Formats: sequence, structure tokens, C-alpha cells
Amino acid sequence: MNRKQTGSLSGIRTAALAAAAVLAAGALWGCGARAGGTGARADVVKDGRVQVTLWYSGGKTAAGVMEELIGDFNSSQQQYQVTGIQQADYDETYTKLAAAIAGKTGADAALLDSDKARSLADKGLLAGLNSYFEADEELETEDFVPVFYDQCRLGDGAVFAMPAYGTTQVMYYNRELFDRAGIDPERIGTWQDLERAAEAVSGMGGQEKLYGWEPMWGPDNLVDIALSNGGSLLSADGTRVTINSDQWVESWELVRRGIHDAEIMAIHSGGQGWEYWYQTMDDVLEGRAGGYTGSSGDQADLDFSVVGAMEQPGFGENPPAPVARVLQLVMVENGKAETKQGVYEFMKFFARPANQARWSMATGYIPVRASTLEDEGYKAYTQENPQALVPLSQAMHASPMPIDPTGGKIFDALEIAADKVEIENVPVREALDEAYRTAQKALDEAGR
Repeated sequence: MNRKQTGSLSGIRTAALAAAAVLAAGALWGCGARAGGTGARADVVKDGRVQVTLWYSGGKTAAGVMEELIGDFNSSQQQYQVTGIQQADYDETYTKLAAAIAGKTGADAALLDSDKARSLADKGLLAGLNSYFEADEELETEDFVPVFYDQCRLGDGAVFAMPAYGTTQVMYYNRELFDRAGIDPERIGTWQDLERAAEAVSGMGGQEKLYGWEPMWGPDNLVDIALSNGGSLLSADGTRVTINSDQWVESWELVRRGIHDAEIMAIHSGGQGWEYWYQTMDDVLEGRAGGYTGSSGDQADLDFSVVGAMEQPGFGENPPAPVARVLQLVMVENGKAETKQGVYEFMKFFARPANQARWSMATGYIPVRASTLEDEGYKAYTQENPQALVPLSQAMHASPMPIDPTGGKIFDALEIAADKVEIENVPVREALDEAYRTAQKALDEAGR
């Protein structure tokens, strides 16, 4: 189950390495995200309907809703028949899709993380969507939440994907523990406020250890805090890695001292699959921790009579700038005009505000259309479940997923540094300096 950390920094490098060889082969025949292509009619019709294959992945809830939406699309018209094939996770979808493209087989469409979709688009293996958007008088692209739509475009303006749904890391806190400690979550405006709140909650533990806050294992939370302290992945001209700047060191140090010096924070790590994630959630749900930082997609598994949700704060005098990631529906450049039109019609169907509302209410993920807020069902749901609006509100001013021009090596270096800081208690400056050297070398090599 690869649901929680959708679009995370972790795992990017592994998938990229596995797909590298087949991507190189596939690039020899792809028409390109910029070209779009039309192609002649192929043998794609069965029982009078154009056949479209979609590869996707997700947890049990998300997979169930996806199959329902596929069924509804197929019932809504008679021209196209979409068949969904579930993959183990997003990394597997990417790796298998790259191999299938190279062999001119496989899916016509796929649900991918933005970094993996961009990798395929850069190599010319996805069909561009600009011409479809321009010919569509119904789709209003300005209705897409900007932070999500912008991640679907290349530098030259070519649109290589349709936003499907978003996710961002938000804060979940134990209502009873915060109340007992006299903490008003609405007054937590900075990470320094959060640090003080964690100290207050931890101080109520007595003989039984009580942690004030639990960051989620891995670099994602730490990257969010660094960006909210004015940090960046690269210099403005893109030639220098900046992950060991004072902004990064200062923000990561808050977490290191909370875990290892003050012992008011804790990290669950290792285990099978997502075991660490659920251990973190259970600590907060069962009153062993004051709160944790987790995915918007956690909302389907949380009891909001026990926990509340709030946006990530800024750091010091800097405004909050956590990452908002987007999952994307992409169209494979297969030269089959009829199939590609069917892919586009399903993309548009998935993006309808009513379907975005349905997806968000069931999974906890963020709708990518602003007009979803006007859907009557979504209005009623969010009035009863106001925590559902917290991720969407945060996404409105969030940072886009940073682009790693090395194919994941910068993120890989950050993952190693995060383990050193969170688990091994290595000094932050030392860990990030080492990550910088590795990442800068990779960036220099990528620019040659």
C-alpha cells in the first residue's frame, strides 16, 4: 500500500534507476509531450467501443473509488470503454509503464506522481494535452488549483498531464491532550510555537512517557520546515544545491533537539511497509503523543472526535510554505488517435467537480478544482467535517514539489541526511554538508 506518502521524496531514486534503461529505448519512438501527435486509426475497437487501458495504484479505499468512477464513466457514454488495472504502487506503475512504452505495449493512460510523469514527458513519451484543452469549450483550466496545475506543465508551457488529486502534509493533534495542556491550536503560528506546545504536552507524562509531537519518518516533514524557513532546493540560477544553507540547518535542528536533546518528540522508523506510519498515528489516537505531521490522505483512517487538524505553521518570521504534491493522469504517446481521445474524455470526467468531491470525501485527498467547493454534497460534507478543508486551505498557499534535475539524487541525499539527524543524532550541519557534497556533484554531472 503506497497511499500515505503519495509523491514523497522517498523512493524516487529507486524507481528512476529501474526505469532508466527502458526509458532510453522508448525515447527512440515516442512522438513527444510537445508534439501531441494524431496517428492513424489502429485496431482499438471492441464491441463497437474504443478500448482504453488505465494503470493506477492506491490503497483499498482509493482503489475502490477509482473502479467506481471508471464504471460510471463507461456507463455515461457508448463510445469508450476504460479498463482499470491496479498496480502495487506508484513506483511500480512508473517502472512497468516505462518498460511497456519501450516495447510499444501496455497502458494508454496512467496515474503517476508528478516527478515520474515529468520524467516521461521530458523524454517525449507522453502525449501533450495543449491541443485537447484548446479544443475543449467546457474545461476551464483556470479552475484548477494553481499549485497543482503548474506541476503539470513543462518550462515551455507544454501540458503533459491532467491534475487528478492533491496531497500535502498537515498537522493532526490529540484534542484531549492539547486541552489538558491549555494549548489553543489556532495560536500555533510558528514551528517555535509547536516546539513549546510539544514541551507542554510532554511535561504531563509523569511516570509514563508522553511525547509532545511525532514528525513522520523521512525527509518530507523536514523539507517542508526548511521551505517554511525560506530555504530552497537550488539557487535561483539552478547551478548550486542549497540544502546546507542556514535556513535548512536551523529548521532541521528544531526537530533534532526535540527528538534527542529535549526528548519531547519521537520518530517511528523501519518495520514492514507502512508499519511506522500507523504506529505514529496510533500514538496520537491512543493518547501517547500530542500530535503528528502526516498526509491529507490519513483523514480516511482518523477519528476526528479524538483528533483535530491544522495547517503547518511558518518558521520564525517566515510564512508557511510546505509542499503540495499532485497525482497526475497522463496520456501515453501511442499514436492511436481514437484511444488518446478516450483517455482525454476519462481525464475530463475524473476532473469534474462532482467527481473530485466524491474522491476527496472518500479518500481525504485534496480536490484539484476550486469549484469543488461549490458542489452541494461537498459543502454539506465539509460543514460536518471541517477538517477536510484544512489540506485544501494549505494547498492554496503551498510550495510546488521541488524539481530535482538530477533524476532524484538530491532527494536521495536528503533521505540519507534525514536518517542521520532523526535516528542517529548526527549534527545537522554535518549531515547536510555531506548531503550537499553528494547532491552538488550529481547536479554538476547532470549539467555537463
